[in-house]
This record gives sequence, C-alpha cells and structure tokens, in this order.
Amino acid sequence: MLRKIITAAALVLCGVMLLGVFPAFCAVDEYIDELMDAAENGNADAQYRLGLMYYNGETVPKNYAEALKWFRRAAEEQGHRNAQCQIGYMYYEGIGTLQNKPEAARWYRKAAEQGHAGAQYNIGVMYYHGESVKRDKTEAVRWWRKAAEQDHAEAQCNLGAMYDNGEGVEKDQTEAARWYRRAAEQGLADAQYNLGEMYYNGEGVKQDKSEAAKWYRKAAEQGLADAHTVLVSCTLKATA
Repeated sequence: MLRKIITAAALVLCGVMLLGVFPAFCAVDEYIDELMDAAENGNADAQYRLGLMYYNGETVPKNYAEALKWFRRAAEEQGHRNAQCQIGYMYYEGIGTLQNKPEAARWYRKAAEQGHAGAQYNIGVMYYHGESVKRDKTEAVRWWRKAAEQDHAEAQCNLGAMYDNGEGVEKDQTEAARWYRRAAEQGLADAQYNLGEMYYNGEGVKQDKSEAAKWYRKAAEQGLADAHTVLVSCTLKATA
C-alpha cells in the first residue's frame, strides 16, 4: 500500500513562536522601545523579533500587516532566512496579505537556499503537489532530503514514504525504514505508524509483530486513528 505523505505546508516551521521571557533588567515598554530603535536602524534580528511580536500579539496588539512589514524588512534588506520563510508562509495562507502561492514559493525558495529546514520542507510540499511550481517529485525528494538531514521530522517521514512508494526516487524499503525510524524516534506519529507497518509486513526490516505493535501503540497514544484501529485489530487477532 502507498504510505501516507505528510503534505501540510501549513505547519508553522518558519520560526514563529512566542518570544518568552523579556530581559529582567528593563520594563517591557523600555524593551519594546529599544527593539524598535534597533529595528529602525537596520538590525535584522530586531526586525524579525518585532515581526514575531506583532504576529503573536505578544505585548503589542496582534497585527499581521505590521508583522509582515517587519518580516519583509528583515528578509529583503538583510536576507534573514527565518523572516523569508515566514513571509512565504503568510503568502501561502493569506495571512496579513492576499493569498499568493507563487510568491510563497519564491520566499520559501530564498530561505531554503540558505539552509532553512522548514522552508526546505515547505517548498518540497509545493513541488510534490505542483502548487505554483511545476509538479516534480524528484525535486520534492531533493528538498525533503536537505531538511531531513537537518532532523526535520516531517521531511524525514516524507522522504521515507518516497523511498517506500518509489516516488521521485528508486524504491528502497530499507532506506524507507531508516528514515521512518529517524522521524519516529523524534515522536512523529505518522512515522511511528509507518514504521509499525514496515515491521508488521516485514518490509525493509525483519518481520517483528511485537515491534510493530510497539510503534503502533506510540502512534495511537498520540491520537492517530489509523494506528489505534490497527492496534485494536492486532489485539483481537492475538486473543482470538
């Protein structure tokens, strides 16, 4: 059977997160003023952090258009790869701007070429589906491999599926199992399920139904319905 490809480019893997604790030595307002001054003076990290604050609505009102403005300054003027990836995501989803997937692909590519794993994953998704780029599964494999080698779990799982299914690369179930395992060990439920399938069927690994059940269980504990269904079926067969 064809293994599942994780295709959600909507995963926010571009560095958007809460900033967390502010410096203890100054009040929040003072910190924001200093950050704004640094951003206005061309500091790329400050521009990016200011964009995050507006994006998340942390200590300032949430304002996606303002976030995009600061991300763009960091990305265009300074080549800040996290900002480039985030702009790609905002264009992809139409956040703070009209949805524009060709523009999303352009920004993802800029960040991907600078080694940003999340951008490499996302541009791979766009190539896999042919979203605003010519559909090219070989190119999807190329970008997912780059991200996978940086321990990007979703990219590792997708790369495993490409080897498993023989899409964009020669079918190699041993290699598929290796990439599933790397993602599964990071806790990715889809990879845990796929690795369970490999053990259950003896594909790319020695058949071991106990090991299969272990990985199905890990995936099921994270709420993956397919894994829960298979685990119940395996249990029923074992007790029949």
